[in-house]
Amino acid sequence: MISDPGLASWLQLTLAPGLGAATIRKLLSQFGLPEKVIAASRTELARYASAEALRALDSDAVASAVARTLAWLEQPGNSIVTLADAAYPRLLLEITDPPAVLYCRGRTELLNRPALAVVGSRNATAQGNSNAEQFARSFSNAGLSIVSGLAQGIDAAAHRGALAGEGSTIAVLGTGADILYPPGNAALAAEIATRGLLLSEFALGTKALAHNFPRRNRLISGLAQGCLVIEAALASGSLITARAAAEQGREVFAVPGSIHSPLSKGCHALIKSGAKLAESAEDVLAELSAFRRTGFASTRAAPNAAAAPPGGAEEPLLACMGFDPVDVDSLCARAGLPAERVSADLLRLELAGRITVLPGGLYQRLN
Repeated sequence: MISDPGLASWLQLTLAPGLGAATIRKLLSQFGLPEKVIAASRTELARYASAEALRALDSDAVASAVARTLAWLEQPGNSIVTLADAAYPRLLLEITDPPAVLYCRGRTELLNRPALAVVGSRNATAQGNSNAEQFARSFSNAGLSIVSGLAQGIDAAAHRGALAGEGSTIAVLGTGADILYPPGNAALAAEIATRGLLLSEFALGTKALAHNFPRRNRLISGLAQGCLVIEAALASGSLITARAAAEQGREVFAVPGSIHSPLSKGCHALIKSGAKLAESAEDVLAELSAFRRTGFASTRAAPNAAAAPPGGAEEPLLACMGFDPVDVDSLCARAGLPAERVSADLLRLELAGRITVLPGGLYQRLN
């Protein structure tokens, strides 16, 4: 749907060949919103952009592309979020090159909810796919959206796990939002468009070009508070995502595997270089909780994004907590629940603003 009356100007600016993201940011910084950029004299704009790019800006080809995109927006579920929109993901504003526009199919409210990236090999083992699905489902039940790239293997398994849980999932595409790639995941993509979010920074009609996927990976990590890698060879694109996550100040996790498996080499390399070893979903949830305490609290979504209603499944855990600080092991013993379940419920309660996290890994109930 069209929510921004100046959207045509955003599209004209971003669809003009030769105007790269860095140039567009300079123009916006200098002139203001896209309408003002386009209204400026071409002599003024020539200080920032090439003559060829300025000719393209005013071309019939760009005008036709804008018209096609506006027509696409008339279809149910389709939307575009610009840098000027309140819905633009706050975490992406922290990366060095945030896209000026995001093409969306589905639930844009997911853009500012707590999220975790889960990525890995396209040629995953059966165990790797099972791990990805089970981890993602646990994270989804803990109130996290799962961000991945819709590729075969680990990505697809992570999306399926997220949809099987109580949360949802964001699939970041390396193509235009109107192209489903790979074709084998068309049914999964359709389900995500309905229950989650398909997202792309690339113009409609952009095909699956190899050089677009590494660029796509920085958005997968940028949208999330952390990145978990499950099965990756040393030359895997998943390591690009993990490196981007580290550069963006996100937590990086890796699941270890057999020393004899090529698909464990990438994960082991990440662990050697400082990634957190993740043997269970609880390991990741505990680290993310600590990470928010030490620097991520200002950027996470509002607590009601994943709040549990009063009287919900977490009430017994609150009763077990009492009102004094308590650690996870003590809660597990009191509630008779496994540590993974308790950690997931604690994360949900924290997001709901019903408990607080204290130094030393302690939790305390709030009135």
